[in-house]
Amino acid sequence: MTSTRLRGTAGYLFVTPFLLIFLALFLVPLAYAAYLSLFREQLVGGVTFVGLDNYVRALADDRLVAGIVRVGVFFAFQVPIMLGIALIAALAIDSGLLRAAKVFRLGIFVPYAVPSVVATLMWGYLYGREFGPFAQLAGELGTSVPDFLSPGVILGSMANVVTWEFTGYNMIILYAALRAVPKDLYEAAAVDGAGAFRTAWSIKIPAIRPALLLCLIFSVIGSFQLFAEPQLLQRLAPSVIDSAYTPNLYAYTLAFTGQEINYAAAVSFLLGLVIVVTSYTVLFLTSRRRPQP
Repeated sequence: MTSTRLRGTAGYLFVTPFLLIFLALFLVPLAYAAYLSLFREQLVGGVTFVGLDNYVRALADDRLVAGIVRVGVFFAFQVPIMLGIALIAALAIDSGLLRAAKVFRLGIFVPYAVPSVVATLMWGYLYGREFGPFAQLAGELGTSVPDFLSPGVILGSMANVVTWEFTGYNMIILYAALRAVPKDLYEAAAVDGAGAFRTAWSIKIPAIRPALLLCLIFSVIGSFQLFAEPQLLQRLAPSVIDSAYTPNLYAYTLAFTGQEINYAAAVSFLLGLVIVVTSYTVLFLTSRRRPQP
């Protein structure tokens, strides 16, 4: 009995550091932000309790709504491309037919090790119309310089940066899931005469569906929290990217430039609600009821 109690106590002791950090760095700031969102700082009267007025204002804020729609469009076309490339790469490595598979795997994963700020600065240099390699090549050929930061193209340029950064991360998750698939399934498929494509389509992909769904949920969260890329590219294209280009950038601008801390807190909470609703919707749409035996 005593040893059982000691083991139980030891378990709580191991968990306690995490719980304290989680409380101090997540729950307390979250609660404080929720508290701030219920107030408003006014010239007359100072800080005043306004209840849900900041949320009502945010729901009617055209700039916020436009930013949410923009990142929704970004998610709709960027994530399928990224996950498609990650899945093909994971299947290619797992097939065992790829030469220098370790080098290939490392080459895809390395961009994830590059901080988003550095990656955006690097691609910003490549996109530059006056100093980038594309501009230099166009000058040598005597053609017009491609404008990767124009209003109709810049969202795709950001998607390219994000895809370059996170394809390797998703590939590793999918590859790890593939390694956990029982080999007996492959052997049974080979006996039935299934080729490599048929095995991948009918066995591998269905088997790693939970991992694909996990990558999709992570991508939902990441897309709606898009910040570093537009914030840095804004300096190269200030007429295209405004302070409300994405919801996260808008909340940052409100808090640290406009000094509207209370309204920024409300915007952040609404963004969190949008992420929760979108994630649940994705889970609902992608879940399939298993037939009863």
